[in-house]
Amino acid sequence: MESPVYALRMPIERRSCAVFSSPHSGAEYPAAFLKASSLSPLLIRSSEDAFVDELFAAAPAAGAPLLAARVPRACIDLNRSADDLDPALIAGATRRFLNARIVAGLGVIPRVVGEGRQIMQGKLTLAEAERRIRDNWHPYHERLRGLLAEARQMFGMAILIDCHSMPHDALAVAPSVWGRRPDVILGDRFGAACERWLTDAATDLFASAGFVVARNALFAGGYITQTYGRPGQGVQALQIEIDRALYMDEARVERLACFADVAERVGRVTGGLAALGPQRLAVAAE
Repeated sequence: MESPVYALRMPIERRSCAVFSSPHSGAEYPAAFLKASSLSPLLIRSSEDAFVDELFAAAPAAGAPLLAARVPRACIDLNRSADDLDPALIAGATRRFLNARIVAGLGVIPRVVGEGRQIMQGKLTLAEAERRIRDNWHPYHERLRGLLAEARQMFGMAILIDCHSMPHDALAVAPSVWGRRPDVILGDRFGAACERWLTDAATDLFASAGFVVARNALFAGGYITQTYGRPGQGVQALQIEIDRALYMDEARVERLACFADVAERVGRVTGGLAALGPQRLAVAAE
């Protein structure tokens, strides 16, 4: 299913309570946006979770939906609150409290991309910021909420797998795991976004596929994990961050020769994640 904001790939038969979401893999840059930017078309992609939707492309075959952004993160960050407006970028935007993300230029309308590169000179109008939020942020989250509600209705619970990638350089300050840098960091908001059985299962699945796995350090989960993860209400949410250097040339934003191998390994993990949780209630009742 297509929209200007996202691509939704549904399974032929929905037999999993999992919903996979890739909010930062969008790569369709409007011409007017690129023209207004101070950066080259390549540099502006540095904050993009390039190809993450392809890594998790096995979700529909495993019976679970895959919701992937088409709109790029540099235009609007779907993993931020719609209220995270940056006064340094948006004329007329006011906030009583500025969180660390906004101060760093990483609000819902980003001021910078990777390595603090400023996207444009000058400011956006408040009307333009509100248009981006209305036309992009709200449709994505409305569809995500709908998919989770459907999963709860069909299976009695929902598991949200929030799919991301992380710059390799960020791992220089990550705690080591048995003397090695992690390949994958799982974020569960220190147990607030999902129950431990899910994080344990995801850890085992990634480790069995040959990945080094850490939890919550450096990335404990962003807006989506924090907002939708409500274990007491039947929604488990887990964020997954994968080291970009495993499968792509970060400077060129190109797949490495090993991409297919990494995608196959992540595909096995995806199938395992989709198999977690209860079976379809209607089947169990038979």
